[in-house]
Amino acid sequence: MKIEFYDIGSVNDKKLDFTVISAYYQGQWVYVRHCNRQSWEIPGGHRELDEKIDETAKRELFEETGCKEMDLSPICDYSMDDSVKKVFGRLYFARIKEMGQLPVSEIAEVKLFSSLPKYLTYPEIQPKLFDKTLAFMKD
Repeated sequence: MKIEFYDIGSVNDKKLDFTVISAYYQGQWVYVRHCNRQSWEIPGGHRELDEKIDETAKRELFEETGCKEMDLSPICDYSMDDSVKKVFGRLYFARIKEMGQLPVSEIAEVKLFSSLPKYLTYPEIQPKLFDKTLAFMKD
């Protein structure tokens, strides 16, 4: 899987199919576990028809974590190419201010980690997104 990163605005907004959100709450990283998996992943999901990409990030973060209030910042756009199809998404950083009840969804568990979890759903992608987030936080 080939991953490329782009500055915000260099990818046509209409090409952005999904968002992922590196979420930080009370000094720890927020990861979720899908009900059909035992591994951890960054909250995120696909854009709905006519939805702005920032709205996708806010909606997905709420649906997958119960986040009620956050400061949300775009980090970068990126593409994944599996040699069959190239898809585009946007990586965000969210500093969560308030968590609520986890809505009924495909997410079985939300957990806080002090660093990148060991068992990742997408181990070839998520460490790179984590590194991008850490670099963004230093700027």
